Amino acid sequence: MSHVEITVDRAKCEGLGMCEAMAHEFFEVQDDGTMVVLDEHPADEHRQTVAAAVDACPVLALTLKG
Repeated sequence: MSHVEITVDRAKCEGLGMCEAMAHEFFEVQDDGTMVVLDEHPADEHRQTVAAAVDACPVLALTLKG
């Protein structure tokens, strides 16, 4: 089973939560506004969901590799 990798540019992330809204099982914005990737290496079967969340980031802080 292949996996993809989610990377975050912390300098760009503003904790807006679009990623969490699109894929709450992979992203979570903490009370202090810090975004946490809950699974940095999701299975390939989740690629479409994760890619949509990455694309939804208005400040382009997320990258999907693999």
